[in-house]
Amino acid sequence: MKSLLVTGAAGFIGSNFAEIALDRGYKVIAYDALTYAGHRENLQDQDGSNNFHFVHGKIQDRKAVLDLLREHKICGLVNFAAESHVDKSITGPADFIETNISGTFHLLTAAKEYFDALSDDAKKNFRFLHVSTDEVFGSLGATGKFTETTPYAPNSPYSASKAASDLLVRAWHHTYGLPTITTNCSNNYGPKQFPEKLIPHMIFCALQGKALPVYGKGENVRDWIHVTDHASGVLLALEKGRSGETYCFGGNSERKNIDVVKEIASILDGLRPRKDGKKYSEQIEFVMDRPGHDLRYAIDDSKAENELGFKRNYAQFEDGLRATVEWYLDNVDWSQKVTSKPGTKVTYDWASLK
Repeated sequence: MKSLLVTGAAGFIGSNFAEIALDRGYKVIAYDALTYAGHRENLQDQDGSNNFHFVHGKIQDRKAVLDLLREHKICGLVNFAAESHVDKSITGPADFIETNISGTFHLLTAAKEYFDALSDDAKKNFRFLHVSTDEVFGSLGATGKFTETTPYAPNSPYSASKAASDLLVRAWHHTYGLPTITTNCSNNYGPKQFPEKLIPHMIFCALQGKALPVYGKGENVRDWIHVTDHASGVLLALEKGRSGETYCFGGNSERKNIDVVKEIASILDGLRPRKDGKKYSEQIEFVMDRPGHDLRYAIDDSKAENELGFKRNYAQFEDGLRATVEWYLDNVDWSQKVTSKPGTKVTYDWASLK
Protein backbone atom coordinates (compact mmCIF):
# COMPACT_ATOMS: atom_id res chain seq x y z
CA MET A 1 0.00 0.00 0.00
CA LYS A 2 1.34 3.44 -0.95
CA SER A 3 1.64 5.96 1.87
CA LEU A 4 1.05 9.70 1.50
CA LEU A 5 2.10 12.47 3.88
CA VAL A 6 -0.57 15.15 3.54
CA THR A 7 0.33 18.46 5.18
CA GLY A 8 -2.51 20.83 6.00
CA ALA A 9 -4.75 17.77 6.02
CA ALA A 10 -7.19 19.17 8.58
CA GLY A 11 -7.99 22.17 6.42
CA PHE A 12 -10.74 22.68 3.88
CA ILE A 13 -9.09 21.27 0.75
CA GLY A 14 -6.65 18.95 2.53
CA SER A 15 -9.38 17.09 4.42
CA ASN A 16 -11.37 16.54 1.22
CA PHE A 17 -8.21 15.25 -0.47
CA ALA A 18 -7.47 12.90 2.44
CA GLU A 19 -10.94 11.37 2.15
CA ILE A 20 -10.56 10.81 -1.60
CA ALA A 21 -7.05 9.34 -1.22
CA LEU A 22 -8.25 6.88 1.43
CA ASP A 23 -11.12 5.84 -0.81
CA ARG A 24 -8.59 5.20 -3.57
CA GLY A 25 -6.63 2.79 -1.38
CA TYR A 26 -3.81 4.97 -0.08
CA LYS A 27 -2.53 5.08 3.46
CA VAL A 28 -2.76 8.71 4.63
CA ILE A 29 -0.56 10.32 7.24
CA ALA A 30 -2.36 13.57 8.02
CA TYR A 31 -0.10 16.33 9.37
CA ASP A 32 -1.53 19.64 10.55
CA ALA A 33 -0.72 22.47 12.97
CA LEU A 34 -4.44 22.88 13.80
CA THR A 35 -4.43 26.65 13.52
CA TYR A 36 -7.72 28.53 13.38
CA ALA A 37 -8.39 27.06 9.89
CA GLY A 38 -7.38 23.45 10.58
CA HIS A 39 -9.78 21.26 12.55
CA ARG A 40 -9.85 17.67 13.75
CA GLU A 41 -13.59 17.79 13.11
CA ASN A 42 -12.77 17.80 9.38
CA LEU A 43 -11.18 14.35 9.70
CA GLN A 44 -13.52 12.64 12.14
CA ASP A 45 -14.96 10.36 9.44
CA GLN A 46 -11.46 9.09 8.63
CA ASP A 47 -10.37 8.41 12.22
CA GLY A 48 -11.79 4.89 12.22
CA SER A 49 -9.69 3.75 9.26
CA ASN A 50 -6.61 1.58 9.85
CA ASN A 51 -5.00 3.37 6.92
CA PHE A 52 -5.32 6.82 8.48
CA HIS A 53 -2.97 8.36 11.04
CA PHE A 54 -3.08 11.95 12.34
CA VAL A 55 -0.04 13.86 13.60
CA HIS A 56 -0.19 17.33 15.14
CA GLY A 57 2.74 19.47 14.03
CA LYS A 58 4.06 22.39 12.02
CA ILE A 59 5.63 22.14 8.58
CA GLN A 60 8.47 24.29 9.91
CA ASP A 61 9.48 21.33 12.11
CA ARG A 62 11.90 19.75 9.64
CA LYS A 63 12.91 16.87 11.91
CA ALA A 64 9.32 15.85 12.60
CA VAL A 65 8.55 15.82 8.87
CA LEU A 66 11.68 13.83 8.06
CA ASP A 67 10.88 11.29 10.79
CA LEU A 68 7.40 10.76 9.34
CA LEU A 69 8.75 10.35 5.82
CA ARG A 70 11.13 7.65 7.00
CA GLU A 71 8.81 5.90 9.45
CA HIS A 72 5.95 5.47 6.97
CA LYS A 73 8.08 5.02 3.82
CA ILE A 74 6.21 7.86 2.15
CA CYS A 75 5.92 7.80 -1.64
CA GLY A 76 4.19 11.17 -1.97
CA LEU A 77 4.26 14.38 0.08
CA VAL A 78 1.24 16.56 -0.76
CA ASN A 79 1.48 20.07 0.65
CA PHE A 80 -1.81 21.84 1.33
CA ALA A 81 -0.49 23.68 4.41
CA ALA A 82 -0.80 27.43 3.94
CA GLU A 83 -2.17 30.65 5.31
CA SER A 84 -4.73 31.52 2.67
CA HIS A 85 -7.06 34.39 3.62
CA VAL A 86 -6.21 37.49 1.58
CA ASP A 87 -7.78 39.95 4.03
CA LYS A 88 -5.71 38.51 6.89
CA SER A 89 -2.55 38.79 4.80
CA ILE A 90 -3.16 42.52 4.34
CA THR A 91 -3.48 43.22 8.07
CA GLY A 92 -0.95 40.62 9.27
CA PRO A 93 1.45 39.39 6.57
CA ALA A 94 4.07 37.92 8.93
CA ASP A 95 2.23 34.61 9.41
CA PHE A 96 1.99 34.21 5.64
CA ILE A 97 5.73 34.69 5.20
CA GLU A 98 6.48 32.22 8.00
CA THR A 99 4.11 29.45 6.92
CA ASN A 100 3.96 29.77 3.15
CA ILE A 101 7.60 30.58 2.44
CA SER A 102 9.65 29.36 5.41
CA GLY A 103 7.39 26.36 5.93
CA THR A 104 7.70 25.27 2.31
CA PHE A 105 11.48 25.63 2.53
CA HIS A 106 11.62 23.29 5.52
CA LEU A 107 9.36 20.77 3.80
CA LEU A 108 11.56 20.79 0.71
CA THR A 109 14.70 20.40 2.79
CA ALA A 110 13.26 17.40 4.66
CA ALA A 111 11.98 15.87 1.44
CA LYS A 112 15.36 16.23 -0.26
CA GLU A 113 17.19 14.54 2.61
CA TYR A 114 14.68 11.69 2.56
CA PHE A 115 14.74 11.39 -1.24
CA ASP A 116 18.53 11.35 -1.47
CA ALA A 117 18.66 8.28 0.77
CA LEU A 118 16.06 6.26 -1.18
CA SER A 119 16.91 3.36 -3.46
CA ASP A 120 16.81 4.00 -7.20
CA ASP A 121 13.48 2.19 -7.51
CA ALA A 122 11.94 4.12 -4.61
CA LYS A 123 13.15 7.40 -6.11
CA LYS A 124 11.19 6.67 -9.29
CA ASN A 125 7.96 6.47 -7.28
CA PHE A 126 8.43 9.51 -5.03
CA ARG A 127 6.75 12.88 -5.68
CA PHE A 128 6.60 16.18 -3.82
CA LEU A 129 3.34 17.85 -4.83
CA HIS A 130 2.86 21.50 -3.91
CA VAL A 131 -0.65 22.98 -4.02
CA SER A 132 -0.80 26.65 -5.03
CA THR A 133 -3.32 29.19 -6.29
CA ASP A 134 -4.25 31.14 -9.41
CA GLU A 135 -3.71 34.36 -7.45
CA VAL A 136 0.04 34.12 -8.09
CA PHE A 137 -0.70 35.16 -11.70
CA GLY A 138 -2.17 38.52 -10.72
CA SER A 139 -5.25 39.98 -12.36
CA LEU A 140 -6.81 39.41 -15.78
CA GLY A 141 -8.60 41.91 -17.95
CA ALA A 142 -11.96 41.25 -19.56
CA THR A 143 -10.61 38.41 -21.70
CA GLY A 144 -8.09 35.58 -21.55
CA LYS A 145 -7.30 32.86 -19.02
CA PHE A 146 -4.37 31.81 -16.87
CA THR A 147 -2.30 28.84 -18.06
CA GLU A 148 0.75 27.04 -16.76
CA THR A 149 2.98 29.48 -18.67
CA THR A 150 1.38 32.72 -17.42
CA PRO A 151 4.04 34.97 -15.82
CA TYR A 152 3.75 35.48 -12.08
CA ALA A 153 2.46 38.88 -10.95
CA PRO A 154 1.12 38.55 -7.37
CA ASN A 155 -0.67 41.58 -5.93
CA SER A 156 -1.32 40.72 -2.27
CA PRO A 157 0.93 39.55 0.56
CA TYR A 158 -0.87 36.19 0.40
CA SER A 159 -0.34 35.66 -3.32
CA ALA A 160 3.24 36.94 -3.09
CA SER A 161 4.02 34.40 -0.37
CA LYS A 162 2.49 31.60 -2.44
CA ALA A 163 4.43 32.72 -5.53
CA ALA A 164 7.64 32.60 -3.51
CA SER A 165 6.86 29.07 -2.32
CA ASP A 166 6.15 27.96 -5.89
CA LEU A 167 9.52 29.26 -6.99
CA LEU A 168 11.26 27.42 -4.16
CA VAL A 169 9.62 24.19 -5.33
CA ARG A 170 10.79 24.88 -8.88
CA ALA A 171 14.34 25.56 -7.67
CA TRP A 172 14.52 22.33 -5.64
CA HIS A 173 13.56 20.40 -8.76
CA HIS A 174 15.98 22.09 -11.15
CA THR A 175 18.90 22.41 -8.73
CA TYR A 176 18.64 19.26 -6.62
CA GLY A 177 16.62 16.93 -8.84
CA LEU A 178 13.76 16.58 -6.35
CA PRO A 179 10.76 15.22 -8.31
CA THR A 180 8.22 17.98 -7.75
CA ILE A 181 4.83 18.89 -9.19
CA THR A 182 3.00 22.19 -8.62
CA THR A 183 -0.73 22.70 -9.04
CA ASN A 184 -2.55 26.04 -9.30
CA CYS A 185 -6.28 26.20 -8.74
CA SER A 186 -9.11 28.70 -8.95
CA ASN A 187 -11.46 29.57 -6.06
CA ASN A 188 -12.63 26.48 -4.19
CA TYR A 189 -16.07 26.05 -2.65
CA GLY A 190 -17.91 23.19 -0.98
CA PRO A 191 -18.27 21.44 2.42
CA LYS A 192 -15.99 22.25 5.36
CA GLN A 193 -14.77 25.65 4.19
CA PHE A 194 -14.01 27.91 7.13
CA PRO A 195 -16.89 30.40 7.65
CA GLU A 196 -14.69 33.46 7.09
CA LYS A 197 -14.70 32.78 3.33
CA LEU A 198 -17.24 34.35 0.97
CA ILE A 199 -19.86 31.63 0.49
CA PRO A 200 -20.32 30.36 4.08
CA HIS A 201 -19.96 33.90 5.44
CA MET A 202 -22.81 35.11 3.23
CA ILE A 203 -24.97 32.15 4.23
CA PHE A 204 -24.69 32.86 7.96
CA CYS A 205 -24.93 36.63 7.62
CA ALA A 206 -28.12 36.19 5.62
CA LEU A 207 -29.71 33.82 8.12
CA GLN A 208 -28.96 36.20 10.99
CA GLY A 209 -30.42 39.22 9.23
CA LYS A 210 -27.02 40.88 8.95
CA ALA A 211 -25.77 42.87 6.01
CA LEU A 212 -24.27 40.86 3.15
CA PRO A 213 -21.07 42.89 2.62
CA VAL A 214 -19.85 42.98 -0.97
CA TYR A 215 -16.56 44.68 -1.85
CA GLY A 216 -16.75 47.64 -4.25
CA LYS A 217 -19.55 47.08 -6.73
CA GLY A 218 -19.22 43.31 -6.72
CA GLU A 219 -17.77 43.33 -10.23
CA ASN A 220 -14.73 41.19 -9.38
CA VAL A 221 -14.85 37.87 -11.25
CA ARG A 222 -13.72 34.51 -9.89
CA ASP A 223 -13.64 31.05 -11.44
CA TRP A 224 -15.20 28.57 -8.98
CA ILE A 225 -14.20 24.90 -8.67
CA HIS A 226 -15.84 22.45 -6.29
CA VAL A 227 -13.38 21.26 -3.67
CA THR A 228 -13.87 17.58 -4.52
CA ASP A 229 -13.13 18.26 -8.19
CA HIS A 230 -9.95 20.09 -7.21
CA ALA A 231 -8.88 17.37 -4.75
CA SER A 232 -9.45 14.70 -7.41
CA GLY A 233 -7.34 16.72 -9.82
CA VAL A 234 -4.49 16.94 -7.31
CA LEU A 235 -4.53 13.15 -6.89
CA LEU A 236 -4.43 12.75 -10.68
CA ALA A 237 -1.42 15.08 -10.84
CA LEU A 238 0.31 13.02 -8.16
CA GLU A 239 -0.37 9.76 -9.98
CA LYS A 240 0.08 10.79 -13.61
CA GLY A 241 1.85 14.16 -13.58
CA ARG A 242 5.35 14.56 -14.98
CA SER A 243 8.13 15.53 -12.61
CA GLY A 244 8.92 19.23 -12.76
CA GLU A 245 5.61 20.14 -14.36
CA THR A 246 2.82 22.49 -13.32
CA TYR A 247 -0.90 21.77 -13.76
CA CYS A 248 -3.81 24.21 -13.46
CA PHE A 249 -7.29 23.26 -12.26
CA GLY A 250 -10.33 25.46 -12.76
CA GLY A 251 -14.07 25.16 -12.56
CA ASN A 252 -14.95 26.73 -15.92
CA SER A 253 -17.45 28.73 -13.87
CA GLU A 254 -16.64 32.43 -13.93
CA ARG A 255 -19.02 34.50 -11.85
CA LYS A 256 -19.06 38.08 -10.57
CA ASN A 257 -18.99 38.24 -6.78
CA ILE A 258 -22.31 40.07 -6.72
CA ASP A 259 -23.91 37.31 -8.80
CA VAL A 260 -22.61 34.63 -6.42
CA VAL A 261 -24.08 36.49 -3.44
CA LYS A 262 -27.41 36.95 -5.24
CA GLU A 263 -27.52 33.24 -6.08
CA ILE A 264 -26.86 32.32 -2.43
CA ALA A 265 -29.69 34.65 -1.42
CA SER A 266 -32.01 33.06 -3.98
CA ILE A 267 -31.21 29.53 -2.79
CA LEU A 268 -31.88 30.54 0.81
CA ASP A 269 -35.18 32.12 -0.23
CA GLY A 270 -36.30 28.64 -1.22
CA LEU A 271 -34.66 26.58 1.51
CA ARG A 272 -35.01 28.87 4.54
CA PRO A 273 -37.39 31.79 3.72
CA ARG A 274 -37.26 34.91 5.87
CA LYS A 275 -40.11 35.09 8.36
CA ASP A 276 -41.01 38.60 7.25
CA GLY A 277 -41.48 37.46 3.65
CA LYS A 278 -38.69 39.68 2.30
CA LYS A 279 -35.86 38.49 0.05
CA TYR A 280 -32.35 37.90 1.38
CA SER A 281 -30.97 39.96 -1.50
CA GLU A 282 -32.36 43.04 0.29
CA GLN A 283 -29.57 42.58 2.85
CA ILE A 284 -26.80 43.16 0.28
CA GLU A 285 -24.62 46.17 1.08
CA PHE A 286 -21.63 47.41 -0.89
CA VAL A 287 -18.59 48.21 1.23
CA MET A 288 -15.22 49.82 0.60
CA ASP A 289 -13.09 47.65 -1.65
CA ARG A 290 -10.02 45.98 -0.17
CA PRO A 291 -6.55 47.18 -1.24
CA GLY A 292 -5.09 45.53 -4.34
CA HIS A 293 -8.29 43.65 -5.15
CA ASP A 294 -7.68 41.69 -8.39
CA LEU A 295 -10.40 42.21 -10.98
CA ARG A 296 -10.69 38.80 -12.61
CA TYR A 297 -9.34 35.25 -12.42
CA ALA A 298 -9.96 32.44 -14.90
CA ILE A 299 -8.10 29.21 -15.59
CA ASP A 300 -7.54 27.21 -18.75
CA ASP A 301 -7.03 23.65 -17.48
CA SER A 302 -6.86 21.93 -20.88
CA LYS A 303 -3.36 20.66 -20.04
CA ALA A 304 -4.74 18.76 -17.04
CA GLU A 305 -7.62 17.47 -19.14
CA ASN A 306 -5.34 16.27 -21.95
CA GLU A 307 -2.42 14.89 -19.92
CA LEU A 308 -4.13 13.69 -16.75
CA GLY A 309 -7.68 12.96 -17.89
CA PHE A 310 -9.08 15.56 -15.49
CA LYS A 311 -12.88 15.95 -15.51
CA ARG A 312 -15.26 17.89 -13.29
CA ASN A 313 -18.16 16.20 -11.54
CA TYR A 314 -19.69 19.60 -10.79
CA ALA A 315 -19.92 21.03 -14.28
CA GLN A 316 -22.66 23.48 -13.22
CA PHE A 317 -21.65 25.91 -10.49
CA GLU A 318 -25.24 26.52 -9.42
CA ASP A 319 -25.75 22.80 -8.68
CA GLY A 320 -22.61 22.68 -6.55
CA LEU A 321 -23.53 25.91 -4.80
CA ARG A 322 -26.99 24.62 -3.84
CA ALA A 323 -25.44 21.44 -2.44
CA THR A 324 -22.96 23.58 -0.49
CA VAL A 325 -25.68 25.78 1.00
CA GLU A 326 -27.61 22.66 2.00
CA TRP A 327 -24.49 21.23 3.68
CA TYR A 328 -24.03 24.34 5.83
CA LEU A 329 -27.69 24.39 6.80
CA ASP A 330 -27.40 20.75 7.88
CA ASN A 331 -24.07 21.18 9.72
CA VAL A 332 -24.45 24.24 11.92
CA ASP A 333 -22.82 22.34 14.80
CA TRP A 334 -19.65 21.91 12.71
CA SER A 335 -19.50 25.64 11.99
CA GLN A 336 -20.02 26.48 15.63
CA LYS A 337 -17.18 24.16 16.71
CA VAL A 338 -14.62 25.37 14.18
CA THR A 339 -15.27 29.04 14.93
CA SER A 340 -15.01 28.58 18.71
CA LYS A 341 -11.19 28.48 18.71
CA PRO A 342 -9.21 31.30 20.34
CA GLY A 343 -8.26 33.99 17.85
CA THR A 344 -11.23 33.37 15.59
CA LYS A 345 -12.96 36.62 14.70
CA VAL A 346 -15.97 35.08 12.98
CA THR A 347 -18.91 35.31 15.37
CA TYR A 348 -22.54 34.35 14.89
CA ASP A 349 -25.48 33.66 17.18
CA TRP A 350 -25.39 29.93 16.62
CA ALA A 351 -28.40 29.16 18.80
CA SER A 352 -30.63 31.16 16.46
CA LEU A 353 -29.39 29.18 13.46
CA LYS A 354 -30.30 25.71 14.75
